[in-house]
Amino acid sequence: MHRTIKLTIAYEGSEYVGWQRQPNGRSIQGQLEDSFRRIEGAPVTIIGAGRTDAGVHALGQVASTQITHAIEVADLVRALNAMLPTDIRVLEAVEMPNTFNARKSVVSKVYRYRVITGPFVSPFERRYAWHIEKPLDCLAMRDGGEAFLGEHDFAGFQAAGSEVKTSVRRISRLDVNEVDLDRTAGGGRLMTIEVEGNGFLRHMVRTIVGTLVEVGTQQRVPADVVQVLALRNRAKAGPTAPAEGLFLVRVNY
Repeated sequence: MHRTIKLTIAYEGSEYVGWQRQPNGRSIQGQLEDSFRRIEGAPVTIIGAGRTDAGVHALGQVASTQITHAIEVADLVRALNAMLPTDIRVLEAVEMPNTFNARKSVVSKVYRYRVITGPFVSPFERRYAWHIEKPLDCLAMRDGGEAFLGEHDFAGFQAAGSEVKTSVRRISRLDVNEVDLDRTAGGGRLMTIEVEGNGFLRHMVRTIVGTLVEVGTQQRVPADVVQVLALRNRAKAGPTAPAEGLFLVRVNY
């Protein structure tokens, strides 16, 4: 009899081509499926809540799969972590009803983007933040971020050439916060931009961040964001922020 297993996973995405299995290159999905195959004795398909891109990290990615093995879920976590590379960890495994699907059952996802401003970035942060030398106007970015709240057509904030049934998404929360870093972390300031929504297009969060950074550096005024959304033209939005600053924080069901 098939058992549906829900996994909560953390990973450091720097050395991977992204979540999705690719013919060339190491993927998070591929590593998990290969490990499950050794337990199950047959091919296993892992479904992820979010298809994170190359270099993107996760604190709480969720995945689901079906297995027939009778292994206890606590033993499954230990077995998977013994086989997986150390930059991927299974945090939790829970048996779910067979109707559960990590992608289709999602209510919302939370992403966090980290930006460090200052003359340099600590070598221990370089893989986990976008470094910008100039200071950013946090208040202006908060004002600009308010335009994204609610349901909008985010066609101008997706990767060029994306094919989706609809580019309409709902953003329920967008928080911009900034704190000082101490000297052991390289000094400067750490800005976090956290976004919660019912779904995200490819590069959507990174393009939102790139647009808000332009607001923060006075290349745009906050009111410009409303117009950029209305134009639905990728060329009118800001740059795609680098992958290394992005974390999938949590998936809500």
